[in-house]
Amino acid sequence: MATARFERTEPRHNPLDILEELVSANEWRFDRNADEEMVVELPGRWCDFRMFFVWHEDLEAVYFSCTFDLRVPAHKRSAVAELLALINEKLWLGHFDVCSDELVPMFRHTVLLRGAGGVSPEQLEDLVDIAISECERFYPAFQFLLWGGRKPDQAIEAALLDTVGEA
Repeated sequence: MATARFERTEPRHNPLDILEELVSANEWRFDRNADEEMVVELPGRWCDFRMFFVWHEDLEAVYFSCTFDLRVPAHKRSAVAELLALINEKLWLGHFDVCSDELVPMFRHTVLLRGAGGVSPEQLEDLVDIAISECERFYPAFQFLLWGGRKPDQAIEAALLDTVGEA
Protein backbone atom coordinates (compact mmCIF):
# COMPACT_ATOMS: atom_id res chain seq x y z
CA MET A 1 0.00 0.00 0.00
CA ALA A 2 1.28 3.46 -0.86
CA THR A 3 2.18 5.77 1.97
CA ALA A 4 -0.04 8.84 2.32
CA ARG A 5 1.80 12.17 2.08
CA PHE A 6 0.93 15.85 1.79
CA GLU A 7 2.42 19.30 2.37
CA ARG A 8 0.93 21.47 5.11
CA THR A 9 0.14 24.95 3.80
CA GLU A 10 -0.17 26.84 7.08
CA PRO A 11 0.25 26.20 10.82
CA ARG A 12 -2.85 24.92 12.65
CA HIS A 13 -3.75 24.37 16.27
CA ASN A 14 -6.44 21.70 15.94
CA PRO A 15 -4.76 18.49 14.70
CA LEU A 16 -7.93 17.56 12.80
CA ASP A 17 -7.38 20.57 10.54
CA ILE A 18 -4.07 19.04 9.48
CA LEU A 19 -5.70 15.63 9.23
CA GLU A 20 -8.38 17.06 6.96
CA GLU A 21 -5.63 18.23 4.60
CA LEU A 22 -4.09 14.74 4.63
CA VAL A 23 -7.44 13.09 3.93
CA SER A 24 -8.30 15.56 1.16
CA ALA A 25 -4.87 15.15 -0.47
CA ASN A 26 -5.48 11.39 -0.64
CA GLU A 27 -9.06 11.83 -1.89
CA TRP A 28 -10.54 9.73 0.91
CA ARG A 29 -14.17 10.16 1.87
CA PHE A 30 -14.67 11.95 5.17
CA ASP A 31 -17.26 13.65 7.30
CA ARG A 32 -16.50 16.35 9.81
CA ASN A 33 -19.69 17.44 11.54
CA ALA A 34 -17.83 19.13 14.40
CA ASP A 35 -14.42 20.74 14.89
CA GLU A 36 -13.45 17.98 17.33
CA GLU A 37 -14.51 14.88 15.33
CA MET A 38 -13.82 13.37 11.94
CA VAL A 39 -14.83 10.10 10.28
CA VAL A 40 -12.80 8.86 7.31
CA GLU A 41 -13.57 5.92 5.02
CA LEU A 42 -11.05 4.34 2.69
CA PRO A 43 -10.61 1.09 0.82
CA GLY A 44 -8.13 -1.48 2.02
CA ARG A 45 -6.70 -4.64 0.57
CA TRP A 46 -9.16 -6.97 2.33
CA CYS A 47 -12.02 -4.63 3.19
CA ASP A 48 -13.00 -1.00 3.70
CA PHE A 49 -11.78 0.85 6.77
CA ARG A 50 -13.57 3.43 8.87
CA MET A 51 -11.33 5.71 10.90
CA PHE A 52 -12.67 7.89 13.69
CA PHE A 53 -10.66 10.80 15.13
CA VAL A 54 -11.50 12.94 18.17
CA TRP A 55 -9.54 15.98 19.33
CA HIS A 56 -9.87 16.59 23.06
CA GLU A 57 -8.52 20.10 23.53
CA ASP A 58 -8.53 20.05 27.35
CA LEU A 59 -6.36 16.93 27.41
CA GLU A 60 -4.43 17.96 24.29
CA ALA A 61 -4.97 14.47 22.94
CA VAL A 62 -6.09 12.90 19.68
CA TYR A 63 -8.07 9.68 20.05
CA PHE A 64 -8.11 7.45 16.99
CA SER A 65 -9.79 4.19 16.03
CA CYS A 66 -9.89 2.20 12.81
CA THR A 67 -12.57 -0.44 12.32
CA PHE A 68 -13.15 -2.91 9.57
CA ASP A 69 -16.42 -4.46 8.52
CA LEU A 70 -16.19 -7.85 10.16
CA ARG A 71 -18.81 -8.76 12.76
CA VAL A 72 -17.93 -10.97 15.71
CA PRO A 73 -20.68 -13.53 16.38
CA ALA A 74 -21.60 -13.97 20.04
CA HIS A 75 -20.41 -17.58 20.15
CA LYS A 76 -16.89 -16.52 19.01
CA ARG A 77 -16.31 -13.68 21.51
CA SER A 78 -14.06 -15.64 23.86
CA ALA A 79 -11.93 -16.95 20.99
CA VAL A 80 -11.66 -13.39 19.61
CA ALA A 81 -10.57 -12.15 23.06
CA GLU A 82 -7.78 -14.73 23.02
CA LEU A 83 -6.80 -13.70 19.49
CA LEU A 84 -6.74 -10.03 20.53
CA ALA A 85 -4.29 -10.85 23.33
CA LEU A 86 -2.00 -12.65 20.87
CA ILE A 87 -2.20 -9.79 18.35
CA ASN A 88 -1.60 -7.06 20.93
CA GLU A 89 1.61 -8.78 22.06
CA LYS A 90 2.99 -8.10 18.58
CA LEU A 91 2.18 -4.37 18.42
CA TRP A 92 4.49 -1.49 19.27
CA LEU A 93 1.84 1.21 19.00
CA GLY A 94 -1.88 1.09 19.74
CA HIS A 95 -3.93 -2.01 20.39
CA PHE A 96 -6.80 -4.03 18.96
CA ASP A 97 -10.14 -4.28 20.71
CA VAL A 98 -13.72 -5.17 19.83
CA CYS A 99 -16.22 -2.32 19.73
CA SER A 100 -18.86 -3.31 22.26
CA ASP A 101 -21.68 -1.52 20.40
CA GLU A 102 -21.09 -2.90 16.91
CA LEU A 103 -19.03 -6.02 17.74
CA VAL A 104 -16.39 -5.22 15.12
CA PRO A 105 -12.62 -5.39 15.59
CA MET A 106 -10.82 -2.07 15.81
CA PHE A 107 -7.34 -0.66 16.14
CA ARG A 108 -7.13 2.13 18.76
CA HIS A 109 -4.58 4.63 19.93
CA THR A 110 -4.45 8.00 21.67
CA VAL A 111 -1.70 10.55 21.00
CA LEU A 112 -0.91 12.93 23.86
CA LEU A 113 0.33 16.31 22.65
CA ARG A 114 0.63 18.36 25.85
CA GLY A 115 3.85 20.36 25.69
CA ALA A 116 4.61 19.19 22.17
CA GLY A 117 3.64 22.47 20.53
CA GLY A 118 1.12 20.73 18.30
CA VAL A 119 1.13 17.75 16.01
CA SER A 120 3.19 17.42 12.87
CA PRO A 121 1.80 16.19 9.56
CA GLU A 122 4.32 13.35 9.76
CA GLN A 123 2.88 12.17 13.08
CA LEU A 124 -0.60 11.97 11.58
CA GLU A 125 0.72 10.28 8.44
CA ASP A 126 2.48 7.71 10.61
CA LEU A 127 -0.60 7.16 12.76
CA VAL A 128 -2.79 6.48 9.73
CA ASP A 129 -0.12 4.38 7.97
CA ILE A 130 0.53 2.24 11.06
CA ALA A 131 -3.17 1.70 11.73
CA ILE A 132 -3.90 0.65 8.15
CA SER A 133 -0.80 -1.54 8.03
CA GLU A 134 -1.70 -3.34 11.27
CA CYS A 135 -5.34 -3.77 10.22
CA GLU A 136 -4.23 -5.24 6.88
CA ARG A 137 -1.69 -7.44 8.63
CA PHE A 138 -4.14 -8.96 11.13
CA TYR A 139 -7.42 -8.97 9.18
CA PRO A 140 -6.69 -12.50 7.88
CA ALA A 141 -6.27 -13.74 11.47
CA PHE A 142 -9.82 -12.60 12.27
CA GLN A 143 -11.06 -14.26 9.06
CA PHE A 144 -9.27 -17.53 9.84
CA LEU A 145 -10.74 -17.55 13.35
CA LEU A 146 -14.29 -16.43 12.56
CA TRP A 147 -14.93 -18.17 9.25
CA GLY A 148 -12.04 -20.61 8.77
CA GLY A 149 -12.57 -22.65 11.91
CA ARG A 150 -9.05 -22.02 13.23
CA LYS A 151 -8.12 -21.62 16.88
CA PRO A 152 -6.59 -18.26 17.91
CA ASP A 153 -2.98 -19.45 17.86
CA GLN A 154 -3.50 -21.15 14.48
CA ALA A 155 -5.25 -18.09 13.07
CA ILE A 156 -2.45 -15.70 13.97
CA GLU A 157 0.20 -18.13 12.77
CA ALA A 158 -1.55 -18.54 9.41
CA ALA A 159 -2.06 -14.78 9.04
CA LEU A 160 1.58 -14.00 9.71
CA LEU A 161 2.92 -16.69 7.40
CA ASP A 162 5.30 -15.07 4.93
CA THR A 163 4.39 -16.02 1.37
CA VAL A 164 6.65 -15.83 -1.64
CA GLY A 165 5.23 -14.95 -5.04
CA GLU A 166 1.63 -14.74 -6.06
CA ALA A 167 -0.80 -17.40 -7.28
